[in-house]
Amino acid sequence: AITAGALSQWQKAPKHAKEAKAKSAAAGGKAKKKKWSKAKTKEKVSNLVLFDKATYEKMIKEVPTWKLITPSILAERLRINGSLARQGLSELQEKGLIRCVAHHTSQTIYTRATNA
Repeated sequence: AITAGALSQWQKAPKHAKEAKAKSAAAGGKAKKKKWSKAKTKEKVSNLVLFDKATYEKMIKEVPTWKLITPSILAERLRINGSLARQGLSELQEKGLIRCVAHHTSQTIYTRATNA
């Protein structure tokens, strides 16, 4: 036997409920589009391409006192570009002020020259 509760499950939904459903479906396309967040841009650093007298003297005086010396550290601290940093470090090595610890194609690591 079919009960009254089971019948209500199969009965049609009231008309006003259908209209409300259709209205909400139509409004769905009118939602605001998501805006892309503005990406933070990195500040461009203007590093020196050639040594000026002050920077060169600072390199000769300060760099041999650092424990860890790499072209990237030198470029960051003295505001010079990477290729200039590599040239400066090779010059310091020729003068015997620093010594090479590890040499790799992408990065060379130096330390201060000690008596040992």
